[in-house]
Amino acid sequence: MNNFGTRELDVVVIGAGQAGLSAAYHLRRTGLRPNRDFVVLDHAPAPGGAWQYRWPSLTYGKVHGMHALPGMELTGADPDRPSSEVISSYFDAYEQRFNLLVHRPVEVGAVREGDGGRLRVETSEGVYSPRALINATGTWDRPFWPRYPGLETFRGRQLHTVDYPGPAEFAGLRVMVVGGGASGTQHLMELAGTAAETFWVTRRPPVFREGPFGEEQGRAAVALVEERVRRGLPPRSVVSVTGLPLNDAVRRAREQGVLDRLPMFDRITEDGVAWADGRTVDVDVILWATGFRAAIDHLTPLRLREPGGGIRVEDTRAVRDGRVHLVGYGPSASTIGANRAGRAAVRPVTRLLESVPA
Repeated sequence: MNNFGTRELDVVVIGAGQAGLSAAYHLRRTGLRPNRDFVVLDHAPAPGGAWQYRWPSLTYGKVHGMHALPGMELTGADPDRPSSEVISSYFDAYEQRFNLLVHRPVEVGAVREGDGGRLRVETSEGVYSPRALINATGTWDRPFWPRYPGLETFRGRQLHTVDYPGPAEFAGLRVMVVGGGASGTQHLMELAGTAAETFWVTRRPPVFREGPFGEEQGRAAVALVEERVRRGLPPRSVVSVTGLPLNDAVRRAREQGVLDRLPMFDRITEDGVAWADGRTVDVDVILWATGFRAAIDHLTPLRLREPGGGIRVEDTRAVRDGRVHLVGYGPSASTIGANRAGRAAVRPVTRLLESVPA
């Protein structure tokens, strides 16, 4: 790993997932050169973004849509191959085709105000001094674990989606899945054929979406998430407002009782969970499919957060600092949204570079 002290350039992109690679592609199209005018930093050990960490049983055919990166389609993928392998290979080929020269593994400790109107990006390989920053760090590194009374007393196993290894490890066990999103339903449908018994607990009744989900419905869902971001509130996931797609596999699971939902419990016991009305369920495993939060702690020194707890963003620009753009954040957290956000961020970044002397 090179440690070069401080290096000036035009743009730093943090994160090489869908949004970061899209931004890097569009930076190249403007004429900026990787490793000279801009650099892409990624803390993961290999290409693939968060996809490289997905559990092996999540095959490519089970993925709820994977939008191709700009300039290179993903074709001929085996639907029975793990999505972690398919998409990591695709991202690797993409980086090579467009010579994006991603630096990895590189940890970004903090982004601060620098000298002469530049930012100061402190990393494990030295300090970068860019005129603009595109943050594409996603959410995978910040799994959300809700706190419930008795959490520490449970004698069984607790894990989060981020550590889910697939169904084989839970053979013969009683498993409770907590969370009403896509991951929770996927876990339940996999575990139903392996675990001795499964239980599903969610804070709100799940909403299953019938029929096609077209462009108009997509725009309306994204607008709901975008409104929160514009108000400076922590973003909700896009899936939280779209509902769960009701495909054939989900229909079968509902008919078989796999997706019979219980209301959220009130406390955790040594052997399971309990509700205020006296009901209890004993389980061996609690699997928290409770989502993620934006991985943006490294931006804390810039004081971008609003009183509501989030970063107020217009399009991709942080309202409190126009040099900073967030992609894959809030309404652009989906794969298609990340692609578009990468392109959308590069336009104002290019204008900024043209208007401010180097």
